[in-house]
Amino acid sequence: MTHGILADYFIGICAKRLSSVETDIAKSHQHEFNGTRELKQLLGKSEPTSFQSKFLYLDDKSDPLESFETMTWYDSRRAHLTRSEYRLYYPATMASRSAATGDTLIIAKKENNEILAIIAAKGSTIERQLLWLFGLPSDLDTKFSFEETAQLERSDFVTRFIFDKLGIVTDEKPDDIELILSRFGNKFPTTREFSKFARENISSLADHKNEDSALMAWMNREEILFRQLEKHIVSERLKTGFVDDQEVDVDGFISFSLSVQNRRKSRVGLAFENHLEEIFIQSGIRYSRGATTERREKPDFIFPSIKEYRSPEYNQEMLSMLGVKTTCKDRWRQVLTEAEKINCKHLITLEPGISEHQTSQMFAAKLQLILPQEIHQSYQKEQQEWLMNLSSFIETLHSRQNF
Repeated sequence: MTHGILADYFIGICAKRLSSVETDIAKSHQHEFNGTRELKQLLGKSEPTSFQSKFLYLDDKSDPLESFETMTWYDSRRAHLTRSEYRLYYPATMASRSAATGDTLIIAKKENNEILAIIAAKGSTIERQLLWLFGLPSDLDTKFSFEETAQLERSDFVTRFIFDKLGIVTDEKPDDIELILSRFGNKFPTTREFSKFARENISSLADHKNEDSALMAWMNREEILFRQLEKHIVSERLKTGFVDDQEVDVDGFISFSLSVQNRRKSRVGLAFENHLEEIFIQSGIRYSRGATTERREKPDFIFPSIKEYRSPEYNQEMLSMLGVKTTCKDRWRQVLTEAEKINCKHLITLEPGISEHQTSQMFAAKLQLILPQEIHQSYQKEQQEWLMNLSSFIETLHSRQNF
């Protein structure tokens, strides 16, 4: 694993938990943070300096609140002969007004000298994800800490996963575009075709030490290839413009934009299923994909097959089901009703750092969460003891299918 796109995008961050003075407008109207040693490490001592900044407020319940403002770094005692007192001024924004005591504040500095200021709700999944991404402790206090991103090793796929939530678009270099176009031309192939193409251009299952490693490598490779193709096709479409008979086709532009977003969302979920299916095939696991159970429910995978599931003579304890969701949120509950004969169900996801509150609810509902091994480290130690990886799940399936 390399330092990857996280270090390419941010040079460092400062983080703290917000105090009551900083979130209660009845106590403070200053909109300033004291220029601590950690902030000086991040922002330097040159002042006054203005930073173009994006403000974000994030929780697990609603869409992000964002605004674009200017932050000012200055010495309030510049005229003093022997003393300096640095401060970071920020304007009131929708994000800052939404903050509550105990929320996490992250001030991240980009390579281009812009600032991303993130406020994440205390105890939320997105907070946990950001703490892990930037190497911050769970017991972060009200004093700023400083982290250099160059010291952090993070999977590009998981980094990109969290970046998407922050509205950060990574620029994939067009290293493979000629290879992609020679295979598919200037159009999107089916997801199954593209998943196969991604595997052919990186590795087979036998090239990896386990199923977890193969899955992450295939997912990352497909994401890189797809974004190159998407950028090429979207760029070509934008060149033709959205003007019809000298009138701007606003509806056409909105429709095209929505199609791009929807394709991204649906494609990654199908790619996840495609690569899992290939792992099951190469591992000699019997399965049914997308078969219908009670009330026309369609679990993603039933093991060993829908035939055994429907058979009244088959030992129900040897049945398994797997739900597949790239992200969970509250959608994990959908899995609970998809196969009534199976008491303890399994769900695999690629989402890092799901909150303890959510995983506790999964445990109580007899839903076993599975994640590729490298994502386990984004969870709290107490959670990691309960999590399952893909390789262990494969072993469980083998034992049940060979009983």
